[in-house]
Amino acid sequence: MKLKFLGTRANTEERSRIHYRHSSLLVTWRQTEVMIDCGEDWEGEPEKLEVDFIVLTHAHPDHAWGLRSGTSLPVFATEATWSDLHTFPIERKYTVTLKDPFTIGDITFEAFPVDHSTRCPAVGYRITAGPYSIFYVPDVVYIPDRESALRDIDLYIGDGATVTRSMVRKAGDSLVGHTPIRTQVGWCQKSGVPRALFTHCGTEIIKAERERIEQQIKILGQEKGVDASIAYDGLEIVLP
Repeated sequence: MKLKFLGTRANTEERSRIHYRHSSLLVTWRQTEVMIDCGEDWEGEPEKLEVDFIVLTHAHPDHAWGLRSGTSLPVFATEATWSDLHTFPIERKYTVTLKDPFTIGDITFEAFPVDHSTRCPAVGYRITAGPYSIFYVPDVVYIPDRESALRDIDLYIGDGATVTRSMVRKAGDSLVGHTPIRTQVGWCQKSGVPRALFTHCGTEIIKAERERIEQQIKILGQEKGVDASIAYDGLEIVLP
């Protein structure tokens, strides 16, 4: 499985050379290429990237509004996400059912609901290609079925909005916002996940001196026995 981070920036005005575009991941296996999320930065771009399919985690502008002028590519999203994007002129829409695996080419996706937003319900995707599995969740407060989502995965790709400071708040009876990297590394430790990368980078990471922030994340991971690091635009990973 080949992974390429097309973008790693959160919904923030700050950007840098290495965190320039809204977070998006390209997953390639054999002849199939799938783009996960297509935020405002990507409007009009997917066809130029020559990807085969698009999969959306939720309907926030930095994850889905690159499609507001439409696309001819097949797009997969949950019913809740399609409800939020009903005015977008997308020609080929496919509805994802929560926790019901579906296959695109030879890549299997399974959507797990996560706490993040009450207005735009989000999911994380367990993605399997051949013998390899990853979990991709660029916006998250909590994963209710974390045991199933993270079981036996090779790589966790999570929310880099903040390193140690909590951005979680209450909206009625629900929790919304972003859980810090330190907490997500703890999830990986408890689930036996050996490696974690963090995308959807917020202001704290974007404005930090690169060497210092990379070392900070590495140390957080070492404390939990997890190989942790930050993703950046253009980074390519090949599993194993």
